[in-house]
Amino acid sequence: MKYLVADFNIACAAELMQTARDLVADLAGEAGFESFEDTPEGIRGYVQTDALDKQTLDGGIADFPMPDVHITYTICPAEDKNWNASWEASGFDPVIVDRRIIICDAKRPIPDTDNMTPIFIDACQAFGTGTHQTTRMIVSALLSLDLDGRRVLDCGCGTGILGIAASKMGAKGVVGYDIDEWSVENTEHNCQINHVENMEVLHGDALVLSHVSGVFDVVLANINRNILLHDLETFKDIMASGALLVMSGFYEADIPMLLAKATELKLKEVGRKTDGEWACLMLQLA
Repeated sequence: MKYLVADFNIACAAELMQTARDLVADLAGEAGFESFEDTPEGIRGYVQTDALDKQTLDGGIADFPMPDVHITYTICPAEDKNWNASWEASGFDPVIVDRRIIICDAKRPIPDTDNMTPIFIDACQAFGTGTHQTTRMIVSALLSLDLDGRRVLDCGCGTGILGIAASKMGAKGVVGYDIDEWSVENTEHNCQINHVENMEVLHGDALVLSHVSGVFDVVLANINRNILLHDLETFKDIMASGALLVMSGFYEADIPMLLAKATELKLKEVGRKTDGEWACLMLQLA
């Protein structure tokens, strides 16, 4: 994949810089950016060449909510390499969810699982290790469901962590998809190391679901707000009667907008979780 790197120069008072960085990362994330790092002048972001929505980016900067902050940016092709390599090499500490699931770095020695169900993740250019609030909330929501014999869809599967968790909780079959080919390969790899044999992984966006037969009892989506708004109708069309949609990847402030769209599609809120500013919604199809 080809990436672009953008350097955002943020001119503001020192005490405003971190808040401004967070807001720039939020609006850039809506424009397709995947990862960020702080710089002395502001923040640097990375986006796949084909994923950049420059109109959204420029609009977000023009409407920036901090009047005393001035933002400019430059963008150029990035060196073609794995920008997560250093993070992947250092790995992550075990993540425990509700004392029932322990998510472990597959590169590290196996920890004491203390009768919890282990999930081993070898992250390679893909999102989803359990260290982020959104992943943990969806795994926690899954633990509240009876997945025995259910068919599950993992939208934007990343490392495959959510689909793998669903399989280990009793799902009879899981389908995952991701627009990133590396994520598809990483999910397949993580299925192998977790001995999950009932998860099929597809390459593409939500349009790939037109090639999937049947409907799903549970749909999982840890994706940013704008993609969720765009794809909600597609998700609804492949949900069985009474099926659940568990989604995160957005802020608590985004809930009213998402619920308005869900109501149009006859998806009713049946639960929610929050962790800091992040949120997770559970919606049921009537």
